[in-house]
Amino acid sequence: MSDKSTSAITRRTMLHGAGVAMSLPWLQSLPVWGGEVGSSSPMPKRFAALFMACGVNAKHWWAKGSGTEMELGQSLTPLEPLKSKVNVISGLFNKNATGVGIHPGQTGNILSGASLQKGAELRGGISVDQLLANHLGQQTSQASLVLGCEQPITGYHETNFSMAYSSHISWQNATSPVPMEVYPSLAFDSLFDNRGSRRNQSVLDRVQEHANSLKRQVSAGDQAKLDEYMTSVREVEKKIERMRDDQGKATEKAQSRGGNLATMKRPDNGLPEDIREHMRLMCDIVALAFQTDKTRFATLLLCRDISGLFYPFLDVRNAHHSASHDDGSPEFERISRYYCSQLAYLASRLEAMPEGEGTVLDNSCIMFINNMWSGSKHDSNKVPLLTAGGLGGTLATGRVLDYNGRSDDQRKLCSFYLSLVQRMGLDTQQFGDADQPLVDL
Repeated sequence: MSDKSTSAITRRTMLHGAGVAMSLPWLQSLPVWGGEVGSSSPMPKRFAALFMACGVNAKHWWAKGSGTEMELGQSLTPLEPLKSKVNVISGLFNKNATGVGIHPGQTGNILSGASLQKGAELRGGISVDQLLANHLGQQTSQASLVLGCEQPITGYHETNFSMAYSSHISWQNATSPVPMEVYPSLAFDSLFDNRGSRRNQSVLDRVQEHANSLKRQVSAGDQAKLDEYMTSVREVEKKIERMRDDQGKATEKAQSRGGNLATMKRPDNGLPEDIREHMRLMCDIVALAFQTDKTRFATLLLCRDISGLFYPFLDVRNAHHSASHDDGSPEFERISRYYCSQLAYLASRLEAMPEGEGTVLDNSCIMFINNMWSGSKHDSNKVPLLTAGGLGGTLATGRVLDYNGRSDDQRKLCSFYLSLVQRMGLDTQQFGDADQPLVDL
């Protein structure tokens, strides 16, 4: 490769096409993250939160041991292939989510730790993903990605907390949740700047000329990586094309009937009828966003609090919320394990993406969290918490961390968030109700 072509390549960090720019994955011969070819520039750190509501089956949500020898309870078995890269954390709690009644007051501050206000006026606090997005989000084209698999609901709970607290985990400030995208097609279009007629054109077709030019200038190994990347984008795009049509038809139907799309049931509202397809595609979008460095911060509300999702594929009759009232049952164990599998799927996608000396997962922290331990008791005195990824070498993995029996000051959920924020480079000394990082993390 000539010096001239090498110089040109070092300035290329994007694939460009008609109205689209796609950030490239990490390539050995292309310094996407800055610096010169072959340099050891630090890789970007990323954070994502996956949320499940209404507790877990506590009898099967456990782990012991460490690393590849870690033993997992039945509900955590989807993480078996990733044991050396996960942490199972128990005993942490969110003080302002206790003693406030059930559901909304236990949910709206899961990522903020703020005290929530009852009544018509919303008041809580900024969530940890948005704190990171505000300080570091300018480094990417999107500050953050806020996704959900269930429509928000309105009104008030019997505890006089707004149902907005049950429907949103990402908050841009004390009074406003971040608008959550539940349609995969719209999330994909936002990620790749698909507007107007461009939605009918393949993203890959629009950047193909640039991709072909780039392939002639990089190593054979990087050519293969680029092909794999383009294939993964296309696989998601194919699924999106069908869902875009469904969403468009649903919108037209709602308009013709004078209805509200947000209050319609799936699949009439254009959302995938099979929740498995919906969740997996949302995980695919988060994975693409991280791989292409479109954003480094994401939240995915898999199900909202007081969820109405059904799981016929798990042989469960009751909707999510009703099923949680019998959280010791085999049915709710299958639900708990299914949600754990969403973390495993996303983590596996990121683990398959080479980046520097490791993978995208190695440079990320993917967190799975629930708003309570027991759905039958509405017990939020501790919350289920899992992490995957080493956050650029700053977070040791393959561990079981038990904070049960510690003093309340040593088991604050916000201390965990504060630890992550500091490891991502923010000079922050306080978050939520914590002014100290989590001990022994």
